[in-house]
Amino acid sequence: MAHGFHKLTIAEVRPEGEGAVAVRFDLPEALAEAFTFRPGQHLTLRQGELRRSYSIACAPGEGLSVGIRCVPGGAMSDPAQGWRVGDSLEVMPPEGRFTLGAEQDLLLIAAGSGITPMVAIAKAALARGGRVTLVYGNRGIGTIMFRETLDALKDHHLGRFTLIHVLSREGQDVPLLEGRIDGAKIAQLARAGAIGPQGADGVFLCGPGAMIEAVQATLQDLGVAATKIHHEYFTPAEGSAPPRPPVERPAEGVAIEVILDGARRAFRLEAGDEDLIAAAHRAGVELPWSCRGGMCCTCRCKRVEGEAEMAQNWSLEPWEIEAGYILGCQAQPKGDKLVLDFDAA
Repeated sequence: MAHGFHKLTIAEVRPEGEGAVAVRFDLPEALAEAFTFRPGQHLTLRQGELRRSYSIACAPGEGLSVGIRCVPGGAMSDPAQGWRVGDSLEVMPPEGRFTLGAEQDLLLIAAGSGITPMVAIAKAALARGGRVTLVYGNRGIGTIMFRETLDALKDHHLGRFTLIHVLSREGQDVPLLEGRIDGAKIAQLARAGAIGPQGADGVFLCGPGAMIEAVQATLQDLGVAATKIHHEYFTPAEGSAPPRPPVERPAEGVAIEVILDGARRAFRLEAGDEDLIAAAHRAGVELPWSCRGGMCCTCRCKRVEGEAEMAQNWSLEPWEIEAGYILGCQAQPKGDKLVLDFDAA
């Protein structure tokens, strides 16, 4: 897997609700294979030293686009609202494991810009004959992203796509559809027969951490197997990593080897290095990363030799940890040597 950046030109910038845009890239034929993606994956965009991850908002075969909601003062999301056709950005090939598998009956639960990967997942599932129920939370009608796209899916797939809008700051004809999406709201929708979590092949959650944790607990209380629930947290606002506990390292540092794009490189993680990503950069080794907060999974790799623990983890599933996968930006070596394979699928 190639982890480098490619310069792509913007082909379209389309408003998607208040303070949000969909950005479509012109994808040259020579890069088509490198940018093949699975519904639910994301792209990391780079401008100078600034990196941000945004979910792909289209189905395979529809080109390449992302959804970006403005965060006040956001270093990339704020300027993105003014991007123009012809502007160019550096873009990393698709990453992420919050993806559609073989599921045919889906329950999707999203809040705010968490709808972005759900658009790709819903489109792909419906195109192959699946059934999709989407519960989507927003402040009001004006903040709904991809509203026209969702309405078109509903009209085109009558009987197979159920769309439920939950609004927290606007009244609706049905009181059940007012408020925030949380565990209680999901339980109410289930009791009312509006959703059937127990019958879903897969449940996908995307939004703030508190929403995901509450909804996940409720779904399991309702009898949904944990293995059927998939989640993706919002990355911290504009990529700022949450506070991490202080890390003590040997004064002599730790020997690190990484396998990246088929090559093996060595450097040392010194006592004063912020993290493994920073140590690699100091040695001229550019590892894949985006949020540096343990949430986007761009830096996912596999331990080949040595032991390490993560300062925090918001994205790897338990089975991945058991299989030896780790987040490079969070890897804290427990010995004097650590070998990581960033090419491991």
